[in-house]
Amino acid sequence: MLTAVGIPSHIDVTMGFGGPEYVLMVDEPLYPAASAHLARYAVESRPAPPPPPPAPLHPFAWVGAALYAFTLVFVGYAVAGGFWRLDSYELGAIDAARVQAGEWWRAWTALTLHVDAGHLVANLGAGIWFGYLAGRQLGPGNAWLLTVIGAGLANLAEALLGPSTHQSVGASTAVFAMLGLLAAYTWRTGYERNSQRWALRWGPLIAGALLLGWTGTGGVTGLDPPEVVAASTTDIIAHVAGFVAGVGMGAVAAMSMVRSFLRRVPQWVAGGAAMLIIAVAWGFALTS
Repeated sequence: MLTAVGIPSHIDVTMGFGGPEYVLMVDEPLYPAASAHLARYAVESRPAPPPPPPAPLHPFAWVGAALYAFTLVFVGYAVAGGFWRLDSYELGAIDAARVQAGEWWRAWTALTLHVDAGHLVANLGAGIWFGYLAGRQLGPGNAWLLTVIGAGLANLAEALLGPSTHQSVGASTAVFAMLGLLAAYTWRTGYERNSQRWALRWGPLIAGALLLGWTGTGGVTGLDPPEVVAASTTDIIAHVAGFVAGVGMGAVAAMSMVRSFLRRVPQWVAGGAAMLIIAVAWGFALTS
């Protein structure tokens, strides 16, 4: 190393009691510069501390995904088959005017309703996949509880702040809330393992935003004319609102204090709470 910076040196070898001893020799006038270079070299070549081990993945994430699928299929079958009130679809869909009048439960019941089989299948596929991945990270119960809360709040905000004529149904708000939850949780916990590499730190959040743009706009872009955007049946605002709500939930869930609390909550309790929210909302809808 000293030769590379132009400082001549040589090594003397002497025999000591413990074996050969090596002494690096430089001319006395060059000693301060050689010492400084050697000190910097020692600092630069010091191995980086090992990153903390990744958090263990939760088992049984498939259970949460299976219950999600069961809930959507069960509600769809009950509504379409007339096993509930014949006006169940109208009672559960988001009608902004009615939400603004106090029917808050529509923000959650609408998550379980779909226009047709294609709409249902699309949300089943995406929700099962994102739900499984998030369940592995946070635990299936925690992941679905945070998703149900975040998606309902996103629907509620859109209905309260948007035009009174707004109407919508579908689990896509929950799907994108789950995507935002997974992206933000992985992003925040990644700071502990990749504190010096910005690409690894921000990668999950960037990937989540790209997936939102790719799958959440229904093929509509900012370059399309207004009439094309108006004719689209994709509720882009609901997708974005769900993603933003999920990001907020994920960032909070990644805080060390909240993470410690979530670890102590049994997954079946959190999952049961998610199912209870949907059940209570439908209870209000069917008895209104």
